[in-house]
Amino acid sequence: MKCILMNKNTKVLLAEYDSATGVFMKILDVYNILYAPYIITNFYNKDNLNDDSFRTNLSNWFKGRGIPLWRDSLDLLLHRLNIVAPSELLDKAFGLSLSDQYWLKPQNLDVCYDDINFFDHDFSYTEFMEASLSKNSKIITKDASLKTPNNTTDGMLKKAWIIEDGVRYLLKGGYKNELLQPFNEVLASEICSRLGFNHVDYKIAVYKDIVVSKCPCFINKDTELVTCNQIKNAMERHNNINDYEEYIKILENHGIKDARIKLENMYILDFLIMNEDRHLNNFGIIRDVNTLKWLDLAPIFDNGQSLNIKYYDEEEMHISGEGRFFYELKPFDEIINVVKDIKRIDLSKLDGIVEWFEQLLHKYQYLTGFSDIRINRLCILLNRQINKLKELQKYN
Repeated sequence: MKCILMNKNTKVLLAEYDSATGVFMKILDVYNILYAPYIITNFYNKDNLNDDSFRTNLSNWFKGRGIPLWRDSLDLLLHRLNIVAPSELLDKAFGLSLSDQYWLKPQNLDVCYDDINFFDHDFSYTEFMEASLSKNSKIITKDASLKTPNNTTDGMLKKAWIIEDGVRYLLKGGYKNELLQPFNEVLASEICSRLGFNHVDYKIAVYKDIVVSKCPCFINKDTELVTCNQIKNAMERHNNINDYEEYIKILENHGIKDARIKLENMYILDFLIMNEDRHLNNFGIIRDVNTLKWLDLAPIFDNGQSLNIKYYDEEEMHISGEGRFFYELKPFDEIINVVKDIKRIDLSKLDGIVEWFEQLLHKYQYLTGFSDIRINRLCILLNRQINKLKELQKYN
């Protein structure tokens, strides 16, 4: 079918779109490439609208908005939703998301953004939440509404958007039988709050005896998240240690204040909680979709894959000591060296946080089944990282 890719109220391009596969088969016209998804703008060739790289990257971007094939318990989710593949969901609600303002408008359909967006309008989420997070959800009926932003959620963790008192919240569970991720999100939020880092606020919630993290949407109907992964396509170098410096330069050139310090704050947090998964899609910038102005770095979010004790016993614990720094896996003790002035952080503000975390883990122990030994090991690890950072402050 012929569809117009829209950015809020701005026409981006006209294309033949295959709803069965989520692929743009042919680009028919380009109206305003500046308002296209940032990741594809560098592939645009005005002399060849159907340049393979442009069309392929457009399709990959759109399919990447959907539920990935590596989503935890995907087969079960699809069974409960009564569909065959995640691609079936992509255009159920015009491809609308709560991370940006892009949507697909059928060419002959009289509909506008203000009538359908999920920031202004409520959506049904009970069926999807049950299908995604419940242990014993039934198969939903054919007439159940799948017009929801839950169709456009990426990542491996089970999750669901809900609405409470008009606020859009994202619920995220743990991975398979591992329930630590929600607690790591809340710990990261507490550390950021104490140290004054801009962050998304996570809380613990319980849904049908399942522990999840709960955070508000940090995008509104006038903004979008542009990830570092999208921005790197405009960088001159790739897979190079200098990409970090070039990324900072790009941020500064777009008027982002204190870009280096804000990035350093993220890596300080990663050091403290040993976050192994700071990939290029879980940090970036917030952009105004009306003016295209870069407003600020995105608040720190998605910190669940942390404090990963691989195995432990009465005598010792074995941990992963590497995190992600752009394209590289590097020891945390090396990543922290990107912070130019480590003494600017007042670590006394973290006094008592280990005990706070221990109490949090014990509070929900009846649901998680975490042993006292494991809780103790997690607190030892957190305390060790705080003390290591204090030692670095002494000698730098």
